[in-house]
Amino acid sequence: MHDEPVTSEWTTPSPTVRELFRRGAELALDPRAEWVAEMHTAALSGSGMRPVAEDPVLAEGARRANRANLLRWAAANVERPGERVPVDLGPEVLEGARDLVRRGLDHRGLDAYRTAQAVAWRRWMEICFRLTADTAELRELLDVSARSISTFIDDTVAAVSARMAAERAELTRGAHAERRATVSLLLEGAPLSRARAEAQLGYGLTGPHTAVVVWSEAAGAGSDQLEAAAEAAMRAGGAARRLTVVAGAAALWVWLPIGRAPEVDAVAAGLAGAPDVRVAVGRPGVDVEGFRRSHLDAVTTQQMLDRLTSTQQVARYEDVQLVALLTSAPDRVEEFLTDTLGGLLGADADTRDTVRVYVRELGNATRAATLLFTHRNTVLRRLARAEQLLPRPLAENTIAVAAALEVLRWRGDGP
Repeated sequence: MHDEPVTSEWTTPSPTVRELFRRGAELALDPRAEWVAEMHTAALSGSGMRPVAEDPVLAEGARRANRANLLRWAAANVERPGERVPVDLGPEVLEGARDLVRRGLDHRGLDAYRTAQAVAWRRWMEICFRLTADTAELRELLDVSARSISTFIDDTVAAVSARMAAERAELTRGAHAERRATVSLLLEGAPLSRARAEAQLGYGLTGPHTAVVVWSEAAGAGSDQLEAAAEAAMRAGGAARRLTVVAGAAALWVWLPIGRAPEVDAVAAGLAGAPDVRVAVGRPGVDVEGFRRSHLDAVTTQQMLDRLTSTQQVARYEDVQLVALLTSAPDRVEEFLTDTLGGLLGADADTRDTVRVYVRELGNATRAATLLFTHRNTVLRRLARAEQLLPRPLAENTIAVAAALEVLRWRGDGP
């Protein structure tokens, strides 16, 4: 679907520069990993982008949209070098735009287009300088490139803004919009009477609540998979009903009227048909404040899993509270792990896991062996190996070692 606005006359570059442009666009179609990473980092660190960067679904949506825009621009210039690139709002861009509108962050999300453009322009200039040393050719190539990139982004932002306005108008109508607005007010702590909120939500706020966030960062996950995951969490918790709010194309916010968080294994058992869907569970709370706090716990758990690139599909806040706190400053995590674990950081997973279980079992090697399904002597050999690798004896630094190993367990490369 094309959404190119009415334009002024477009001047086509000379045949020589068109050929240079085509060769450069072919290189841009296969961008280096570090270029893409730099573009993503810049896009998510722009002005007002913190709410997007902290939400795994929104952040992944921004990354997909920026990469799609880069590849569309490059592909268009391979086919028709130097011509105006038509806007093509593919699913990556449209889904990201819808999610931003549903969270009330649409105007902030557009900052990502501009900051990504700045990085793309710097990298494109590097390509241009490799294509030719002729001053006149280079001047024309850079001139048409600047015009092409800036116009494509301007056109894209205009088209996305128009779609967002339509989406915003749609969301202001109907029960879903009313429910989402009411939940937003409750989460913000706005003065809203309990009776009015309950009437708008169709959900009682008196009593216990356990919040669940269901989401997927995979492009192919559909709403049916998200709903199935929410249903699995409800069944695992023994709840008879749930409040569900659509938080985006790939995210649901759920509240269960129960006072005990469902067990991880029970939730995971219901996700067999949805391998790309993930579930974060907050601590149970009571009444309106518990409704709010449990959701914030679930969001914190979601953010931690994303930050650590964890492979865990289901996590509860009560199980990860310490790890979430320890990893809230990502730039200090590696320093903590290295200082605390020393050589054990690079040891095999069995050795690290043995130390973690041994500490959790308060130094009882027999119980640790039972839980690890191995012989007690094997546990003792692994512990002796770990003592050689640790900077300080385990007995002198037990709490810090346990915390560091717990971080590794939840991190993507943990055991």
